[in-house]
Amino acid sequence: MNRDHFWLTDEQFAKLRPHLPTDTRGKPRVDDRRVISGIIHVIKSGGRWVDAPSVYGPRKTLYNRFQRWAAKGVWSSIFHALANAGGPPAQLLIDSSAVRAHRSAAGGKRGNSTRRSADRAAVAPPRSMP
Repeated sequence: MNRDHFWLTDEQFAKLRPHLPTDTRGKPRVDDRRVISGIIHVIKSGGRWVDAPSVYGPRKTLYNRFQRWAAKGVWSSIFHALANAGGPPAQLLIDSSAVRAHRSAAGGKRGNSTRRSADRAAVAPPRSMP
């Protein structure tokens, strides 16, 4: 196994296994451990699903499994179980920030883009005398 990829250990996967859905119909699921490792790799790296390494299987499978299990509450169940498992406190950092800038923020002609900062206004002489 490559050191650049994330893989669940036997112990980690054993803790997750009881919380995985068993009500699947039709075609059997591909290896849960491989897919969950791939999902964690994508989330940790902050990359896109399409850029996931091929060692985790089809990228569409990673995305679909993540979305379906999120809708069913599987991830919440897993996180709660791990948090209540005892031992050292689990660290869980998930960030899904979305930052957008208004078009006037780039110095466009809309809005008051020539507003002076408070520091500059404090030291500047007054604009008019009474």
